Amino acid sequence: MQTLSGPSRATLALYELFNPLPTGFFAAAWIFDILYIKTFQIMWTDAASWLIAIGLLIAIIPRLIHLVQVFVTQRHRTSGAEKLHFWLWLVAIVLAIFNAFVHSRDAYAVVPSGVILSTAVVILLLIAHVQLALRTPLQ
Repeated sequence: MQTLSGPSRATLALYELFNPLPTGFFAAAWIFDILYIKTFQIMWTDAASWLIAIGLLIAIIPRLIHLVQVFVTQRHRTSGAEKLHFWLWLVAIVLAIFNAFVHSRDAYAVVPSGVILSTAVVILLLIAHVQLALRTPLQ
């Protein structure tokens, strides 16, 4: 029988499995955008657009789990750090959606708006992860 003291183990396992993956995809897309600025090889923007799309698809599962954990379930107390983490991720995902539309255009149209959006997404995700790590007490 499951206790009501916290989220289920399966939910936590899914969240911990999928949560870091989108950050890696968005960071790789940002690196590819920078490589495109340096080389003007179209393959870098094509790869970045795929990475952004895959990152957005993978981000769905942990964000839905986090939404339920933070705002729906009253099983555990959510800290301000967890709520801020959720909102920073939400803003980053919205920017990544706009970035996906920018990257769907011609490669030459990606600069500078696509690079700026990629940079903003990566910075928001880094802030979200670092503030959560610094404000969450060790168990």
